[in-house]
Amino acid sequence: MSRPPAPFSQFVLKVHSRCDLSCDHCYVYEHADTSWRGKPRTVSERVLAATADRIAEHALAHRLTAVHVVLHGGEPLLAGPVVLRRAAELLRAALPPGCALDLRIHTNGVQLSERFLDLFAELDVKVGISLDGDRAANDRHRRYADGRSSHAKVLAAVELLRRPAYRHLYAGLLCTIDVENDPVAVYDALVALAPPRIDFLLPHATWDDPPKRPAGAGPAPYADWLLTIHRRWTAQGRPVPVRIFDSVHRTLRGRSSLTESLGLDPADLVVIETDGTLEQADSLKTAYDGAPETGFDVFAHTLDQVAGHPGMMERQSGLAGLSADCRSCPVVRSCGGGLYAHRYRSGRGFDNPSVFCGDLMKLITTVRDRVAPVSTVPAQPGPAEGALSEAQLAELAAGHGSAGTVLALATAQLGLTRRLLAALSAGAPEPWSLLTELDGTAPDALDATLGHPYVRAWAVRCLDRDPGADLGGFAELAAAAALRAGREFELPVPVRSGAVHLPTLGRVEVGGAGEAVLRGGKDGFTVRDVEVGWDDPDGGPWQPVRRVALPGGWTLALEDTDPQRDSHQWPVTDRLTEDELLAWTGGLREAWELLGRDLPEHAAGLRAGLGTLTPLRPGPAGRDVSAAARQAFGAVGIARPGTAPILALLLAHEFNHVKLGAVLDFHDLHDPADDRLFHAPWRPDPRPLEGLLQGTYAHLAVTEFWATRVRAYAGLDSPAAAHAHTQHTTWHAHTTTAVETLLSSGSLTPVGTRFVQGMQSSTALRQTPPSGPGPRSAAYGARGSGNCSAAYGARGSGNCDADLEQGDRRVDGQALSQ
Repeated sequence: MSRPPAPFSQFVLKVHSRCDLSCDHCYVYEHADTSWRGKPRTVSERVLAATADRIAEHALAHRLTAVHVVLHGGEPLLAGPVVLRRAAELLRAALPPGCALDLRIHTNGVQLSERFLDLFAELDVKVGISLDGDRAANDRHRRYADGRSSHAKVLAAVELLRRPAYRHLYAGLLCTIDVENDPVAVYDALVALAPPRIDFLLPHATWDDPPKRPAGAGPAPYADWLLTIHRRWTAQGRPVPVRIFDSVHRTLRGRSSLTESLGLDPADLVVIETDGTLEQADSLKTAYDGAPETGFDVFAHTLDQVAGHPGMMERQSGLAGLSADCRSCPVVRSCGGGLYAHRYRSGRGFDNPSVFCGDLMKLITTVRDRVAPVSTVPAQPGPAEGALSEAQLAELAAGHGSAGTVLALATAQLGLTRRLLAALSAGAPEPWSLLTELDGTAPDALDATLGHPYVRAWAVRCLDRDPGADLGGFAELAAAAALRAGREFELPVPVRSGAVHLPTLGRVEVGGAGEAVLRGGKDGFTVRDVEVGWDDPDGGPWQPVRRVALPGGWTLALEDTDPQRDSHQWPVTDRLTEDELLAWTGGLREAWELLGRDLPEHAAGLRAGLGTLTPLRPGPAGRDVSAAARQAFGAVGIARPGTAPILALLLAHEFNHVKLGAVLDFHDLHDPADDRLFHAPWRPDPRPLEGLLQGTYAHLAVTEFWATRVRAYAGLDSPAAAHAHTQHTTWHAHTTTAVETLLSSGSLTPVGTRFVQGMQSSTALRQTPPSGPGPRSAAYGARGSGNCSAAYGARGSGNCDADLEQGDRRVDGQALSQ
């Protein structure tokens, strides 16, 4: 089965085609391609508007939830504030509702000023800076045309970014490797600037123009250079994320890469030049003159047309697009053949290994064989670092999971969250210090805070540079944990949309933006002259998280304050009104009664592991919608349906997604390299293997729900009874077919095979629902189960699991702890 082109989600928009430095390793001006000479210096309003429209058109057609745009050059700051403002405004205004814009600028830094940073703070533009290390390293290549050093001005730019007012804009540092530079000096100079991330890039080279290899340096000097840094980095506890090292760790475990230079993930980037022409990656400029050209432009062509360009298709073809030597290489799934441009050789095109092949082999195999633990807040992992026993996996395979098993999942997820925070901690030393102190003095308060589902969602957004996430979340977490512990403290916290947010506790309206100092104690806290006591009523500046206490000791938070809760494909509601809160409370109590009576094995796991429900807005035409985010264990999102039975169904269905996502964080159930698409009986579009597995597992709960409806209507001759039988027959057939597809895929691991066989046995048991007494059926009919079943059967099931199945990146806890 041929795979359709992946939609573009990353765009490099050239806003200026010239530069104020004369770096001799620059791929734009110093390599084979000379097309820059014919480009306009500055992008025009017409090009900006057409670009915004094309990106918006593409986002709408492919239902993208976010697009990532980098303003680039040349040197983009030369375009000036007016052009940069216009670019941001047009891009943001054009995107369809529900699609976020992650806007960044990559600069050499010499022009950066408070004027620019004030503009970027207003427009939410993150800033990445190119810096090759200490002065000696940086000045080897990054100089003005007259030979002057640029180092002092770049350092001044970084110091501006590190100011509290601008720190949230600091995206990281990019360093091009020169093996004649001292790797330790380069690394230490970069780490001293406390970047959120460091990118080490191999210099652009091809087989025709190979990279510098100094005499006596050994056969793999670039690997040796990087491995010297890797040793120091791991010995220091990985104080800052390093993209190339993190990508090697991830790809060795079958996960996605964080860079196009490694791994087999399809390329999803397109470049828009200042004249509106659409090109492939800029790195191709190093291959031959005109190499990036596609013949398309933003005025006459859609981005789908560009995606179908042969060059784009080849860069998305994964293993099949590599040379024979690469396909037979033992580390190919990690290396991915290296950067596409680095494979070029005259006469053979790109059908070659990377010119850095030996270096990549040594780097990957050495990192693979090293063991270097990372410094973390001590985790409390489940058995064998999150691994479940065979008995626990068997429980879950049946579609349920006892309270003990679900608690084991929750404990493992808490340990993973702690490791993710450790990977980010270098960017927030003061809050991190408070968190580590609380881990020793008030561990229960810390666990209650870190166990909040959207803590991990925020951490993953930071690691993946997703929009809407910044390291200010550390201060929010530290303040919330310290307040839970009743500790006196003083800490600057971010003000977002006029409010200070405290995960698990609520938010306080203080007005303005920027930062505010929060002073906490045993009885409450003060921030910007707003005093909050724990006994203060809701309705004023303080808006606490409200909780619904249900029979049997289950308390469920209705999360309508946390800014990180928007982690699903469906938009979240604003703060619930009192009437809406009462409606949710009544609906949840009825649904919980139904679950405990008819789906008790689901109820046990829900009570143990589901602590947060995020209210969503209704879908189109009032459609029932629900979602579960892979990175938010313990939470589901639901738009409140009209009846309790449908709410019970959605809770059980979405929590099955939550449980399986947690299993997949620690157990490989399938080969992650299998990129085939498979038919899912409940959807018109084919699904990747993990998507099919997720949907099938969630529909075990759907099948079981309809079995209870058939039993409830036993002995009745009514439309509701007939509908229940139809729905049960349909969902049982769908689930049975999907299980058979999974088992015949050839890509399940031994553990995965046993798990899916358990799902198959569970499905077989529900082929004929048990009969039961009829008296209850009338009650369910009166409460509307016929209507809610019709709603689910007609319009709910095929969409509520889309968030889990579409492109959510899996974070490997082991990769962060080894």
